[in-house]
Amino acid sequence: MHTPPVALTIAGSEATGGAGAQVDLKTFQQHGVFGCMALTCIVSFDPQDDWNHRFVPVDPQVITDQLEVITTTYPPEQLRVAKIGMLGTPATIGTVAEALQQRQFEHVVLDPVLICKGQEPGAALDTDEALKAQVLPLATFVTPNHFETMSLSGMDSIETVEELTEAARRIHESSGAIVLAKGGVHLPGDEALDVYVDAERTEVLAAPKLGDGAQVAGAGCTLAAAVAARLALGDDPFGAAKAAKEFVTRGIEGRLASAAPFDVVWQGA
Repeated sequence: MHTPPVALTIAGSEATGGAGAQVDLKTFQQHGVFGCMALTCIVSFDPQDDWNHRFVPVDPQVITDQLEVITTTYPPEQLRVAKIGMLGTPATIGTVAEALQQRQFEHVVLDPVLICKGQEPGAALDTDEALKAQVLPLATFVTPNHFETMSLSGMDSIETVEELTEAARRIHESSGAIVLAKGGVHLPGDEALDVYVDAERTEVLAAPKLGDGAQVAGAGCTLAAAVAARLALGDDPFGAAKAAKEFVTRGIEGRLASAAPFDVVWQGA
């Protein structure tokens, strides 16, 4: 009987397969990790409205039910890693935070999705504040993008790798989590730079910028899911970060084009 490691994603559904829980499961599979998922919301782009998000939250009790059966099916020694993606509402955040407190995972990888374009500004702000207060303290590894790094660190701008490093250190010191802060295409130069910070080391991870400097959908989801997969396979956190960076770089290089106004990462690359 084959017994691969198991990883859980708690995230939203994105119908095109370019982001969200779909990406997480594909990334887990590519690493030989068995994936299970609890859906938090359903997001579908609106091609008739400049591809903005249509956002429908999943009822909190339904989320609780999903997590109950997952954690009953896979005991702690089998399911050691959870990856958190879009939660979307304060009610969902409270539900997930309670579940994380009840079931102690060895690794909780948080992709801190702070902006949901399908929400009104006030609701989005409430969601952001709830995520910072309730879920970030439970994370062991956090992978913020450029905007999220500014928000979590309290910095008004990040334009250099030195500033990105300072921001990552601030997030690590305030949360206790390992940080992989993504500079992506936002910093000048020919390289996509990310900064890794834990209690013992600070490292800059570099890869060539691909895709003519444009952002490619699904890169953030893929990176965090790859970190979770590598941790499930037994990598140390820095090794997981390096492997995930390489995995997402190859996925961007082999990206999938479509009729949408963006390309998407191809996890099979």
